[in-house]
Amino acid sequence: MTKLTAKKLKDYMAWRADEKFTHCPKAVVYACNEICYELGYHDAKDLMKLLFFNDPIPALHTHNYGFHTGTGRHIIETIKEKYYEYENN
Repeated sequence: MTKLTAKKLKDYMAWRADEKFTHCPKAVVYACNEICYELGYHDAKDLMKLLFFNDPIPALHTHNYGFHTGTGRHIIETIKEKYYEYENN
């Protein structure tokens, strides 16, 4: 599994988005890595891109005809729950 780090997250967000990143990088990294591990998926960065940019993950069937599948919605909501859980502690 390729883990996401705060540096990788900040570098990617600076490259991809023109806006300042206002979320807690450590909480995002924790949430994406945790869910990636639980799903048995190989790249936590893909989960971050799904969450922030709605990029599909074909191997996890997150989209169908450009819309979120039930699986995609569940992954996003689970990452958000982990984020808030970590951020509030």
